[in-house]
Amino acid sequence: MAASQGQSQRFEGEEVVVRSANGMTMLIIISLLMLASIAGFVWGVIQLEAAHPTLLEIVVFAVSLLYLFIIGPVMYIGLKILKPNEALVLTLFGTYIGTLRGPGFFYVNPFCSAASPASVDPSSASQAKEKPVTISSFKFSAGQASLQQTNKKISLKAMTLNNDKQKINDALGNPIIIGIVVVWRVVNAAKAVFNVDNYTEFLSIQCDSALRNIVRLYPYDASDEEGEKSLRGSSQEVADKLKDEIQAKVLTAGLEIIEARITHLSYAPEIAAAMLQRQQASAIIAARQMIVEGAVGMVEMALAKLSEQQIVELDEERKAAMVSNLLVVLCANKDAQPVVNSGSLY
Repeated sequence: MAASQGQSQRFEGEEVVVRSANGMTMLIIISLLMLASIAGFVWGVIQLEAAHPTLLEIVVFAVSLLYLFIIGPVMYIGLKILKPNEALVLTLFGTYIGTLRGPGFFYVNPFCSAASPASVDPSSASQAKEKPVTISSFKFSAGQASLQQTNKKISLKAMTLNNDKQKINDALGNPIIIGIVVVWRVVNAAKAVFNVDNYTEFLSIQCDSALRNIVRLYPYDASDEEGEKSLRGSSQEVADKLKDEIQAKVLTAGLEIIEARITHLSYAPEIAAAMLQRQQASAIIAARQMIVEGAVGMVEMALAKLSEQQIVELDEERKAAMVSNLLVVLCANKDAQPVVNSGSLY
């Protein structure tokens, strides 16, 4: 029952632009009111020292005191500065009221608070200083965690995630080492804040999961004659499927996957030597096949030319000997050693 309630509270709406005023105008107004309250406070103190202060003097002193020490400082909290490609998700007493997008100098309700993704538990900060924390190939230290906690602005820039290389079995069960790089950005800051605990960490985990799902569908390599898709020969298709797979997994976090590419691809060390010998054998066989096909064609052409131009008449036995000699010369790895026959032809 609790799980179903948590799902129903997931933020699925679109971003709302929060109502804001010009920050510079409000800064000037608040500052002028602060100066007026200071003047009113000083004037009220002087008048209160008199024997019989009037009600107006008491009210002016109280209002100046209230604005100077309570209202004025609170109103300054509503001033927000945003740089290009930055956003601020605002909530009012726990309710989402909108997203502020830059760049500019804005003034919003001073009781609004900026929501930000959760980060590392502060209680573990001392341990994190000594040893970095690793979660699904995404490493961050306590210094970065504290920076995320203090900076509540959401970056909308295109960012790069480069996870650690992973050992995964391909479609044939061969262990391979593969690494990817993902270019992404936040398109819905409200979903990135409310739907996941930490959207960068969430993206890293989903990249690892999607990479394993895609790699298991393809072999590392396939011959060209078979026409089978492979990780090495169909890199563009694999990258497109990987991008779609990751995008489907991070929609709930309001992220957009711009590009996903394979940066490293190799056999695991335990089978690398054997696979290298296999590739070398395949290359040797293919080269020998091409040499034999060419040699047979040349022998056929030689016999046809000799018969057509009537240079020499050869019986079947002599033709077989000539074919054998030509194939040996043409298919040998070394240069042929000529042998001169000084006797008769027969």
